Amino acid sequence: MAKITAKVAAKKTSAGGKAATRLRVVLAPDAFLGPGKGELLERIAASGSISAAGRAMGMSYKRAWQLVETLNGYFRAPLVQAATGGKAGGGAQLTALGRQVLAHYQAMTAATEKACARNIAALQKLRKT
Repeated sequence: MAKITAKVAAKKTSAGGKAATRLRVVLAPDAFLGPGKGELLERIAASGSISAAGRAMGMSYKRAWQLVETLNGYFRAPLVQAATGGKAGGGAQLTALGRQVLAHYQAMTAATEKACARNIAALQKLRKT
């Protein structure tokens, strides 16, 4: 059974910082799905490129590929399918399973934020200013 952990962390924003939840799902002792991998999947879906997704997140192509390979190894089938380059160019897309996993992670993230909103607001009031 997957273990779900939610952390309250300060998200870096241009306006300073705001308390928020960061969901990390522990699928197995060595298999995690959290904000970074979730964002990578979102960016691959949006851009159609592992390289562009990695660049947008400030990571190297190699690191983005490593994370994709890690994610692909967590599930019964790959989450991301990449096409090799060439004249027509390469690209990447989420598989049906990848879209399903991302949708579940996004739903859990939204539910966590909603469930924790009142308590986060209370913690913010207790913070040192």
